[in-house]
Amino acid sequence: MSASTASAGGVVPNRSLITVCAMAATLMQALDGTIANVALPYMQGGLSATADQVTWVLTSYIVAAAILTSPVGALAARYGRKRIFLISVGGFTAASVLCGAAQSLEQMVVFRLLQGAFGAALVPLSQSTMLDIYPPAQRGSAMAVWGMGVMLGPILGPTLGGYLTETYNWRWVFYVNLPVGLFAFAGLWVFLEDDRPGHGRSFDWFGFTALSVGIGALQLMLDRGQREDWFTSTEIIIEAGVALLGLWLFLVHLLTAEHPFIPPRIFKDRNFLSGFFMMFVVGVILFSTSALLAPYLQTLGGYPVFDAGLVMAPRGAGTMAAMMVAGRLASRVDPRKLMMFGVGVIAWSLWDMTAWTPDLDTHHLMFTTAMQGFGLGFVFIPLQLIAFATLAPELRTDGTGLTSLVRNIGSAIGISATVAVLEHDTQVLHAEISSLVTPLNRMMQMSGVSRLWDPNTPAGAALLNAEVTRQAQIMAYANDFHLLMLLCIPTALLVLMMRRPASSRPAPAEAHAAMD
Repeated sequence: MSASTASAGGVVPNRSLITVCAMAATLMQALDGTIANVALPYMQGGLSATADQVTWVLTSYIVAAAILTSPVGALAARYGRKRIFLISVGGFTAASVLCGAAQSLEQMVVFRLLQGAFGAALVPLSQSTMLDIYPPAQRGSAMAVWGMGVMLGPILGPTLGGYLTETYNWRWVFYVNLPVGLFAFAGLWVFLEDDRPGHGRSFDWFGFTALSVGIGALQLMLDRGQREDWFTSTEIIIEAGVALLGLWLFLVHLLTAEHPFIPPRIFKDRNFLSGFFMMFVVGVILFSTSALLAPYLQTLGGYPVFDAGLVMAPRGAGTMAAMMVAGRLASRVDPRKLMMFGVGVIAWSLWDMTAWTPDLDTHHLMFTTAMQGFGLGFVFIPLQLIAFATLAPELRTDGTGLTSLVRNIGSAIGISATVAVLEHDTQVLHAEISSLVTPLNRMMQMSGVSRLWDPNTPAGAALLNAEVTRQAQIMAYANDFHLLMLLCIPTALLVLMMRRPASSRPAPAEAHAAMD
């Protein structure tokens, strides 16, 4: 199939079936980024690993996926998108089964590396396929369907992972991909038309190697930095140096090489460039808030693991509702206005979260998280339309690969930064609060308090320290939410830099035909 066919208004055969299969592949990959998180303690016992060692189950997947996202466009151009798509779906499904059957930590890490490597192409290829098979007037609805997999996967992953682990065992976290993968592979093989690979574009091994080394070292640094106490560790210093060197060599090579594997002209498109940076911010906010909410609810709110997942579920429901609404409005209303509305809703939700305390009413909590998901949906769908509206069709696969890559990098940096700020602020605030806990403090002179939190007894000192730590954590979480709220300001400025796509201007009635 060609982009021109859909763009010209022609009907692509089996378009609905291709959409379902591409959506299945997207959801499968997006879920696996977080679905294994809650199963780690169970894997630790099953694989005879330490707590530090078992985290490589997550790290290996993230690093492999990050490294191999960038060359997706070059590989699809050289060997054909359908061929790469089928190899990716088949390889991801087979690697998932191998992960479920792993008998040792070494096997699990190798199989997770394979799973991440094959899964790297699923999101960008499914997005570029959807952009090609739908004409501009219908891309808003198409991106809404596709976006559900990308946005809901990370949100619902922990809930589904917890259910499968408790009901069956941790191996089903991986086995669940088998029926979905077989369905997606069969559907794409039968219904997706063959495309002609372009043999004129040679693969740039130097650029790919430099970017891979840089991204791999960056991911390792971000993943292990908190455990190794950041730059007090020689390992982290080495990883930071390698990351800077690799990314610098890639940037210089990109600007000077005759045929780099990422075409430099893609960054000359103002809409795409603005969308590129905005996708980074979306990755930071989406994954950082998820990473903060789960421990907040469990450690401070006292929610059990599964209940914490249920309380966070309205966030996914808000995202789904917003995507359907934004998808329909994007072809009729200026997408920039929809994005500004979404940014405003996200900023409000984060502002509300700065005042949270552990005794917060559950309904209030669920409403705020639902509104945050609603805002993310109103940003994500119009962003997909604007970023690719003026991009040349032959650059779409490169563009989708780059936006997936920068979203993953944003999530890694966001999680590491917010966790580091949380730990630092907790320690600082603990010291500040402790300095106020003296016999001269009137609260400490109250009879009930003085007996319960008597610092002169071991039990009283332990209870007093636990309460001080709890109060410090509450304020540290509020600081993190405030930091994320401030991040919405540059996001709004990026929206103002974008041009309104032609497909969102007033159009004839037939241009708004429903998706078939």
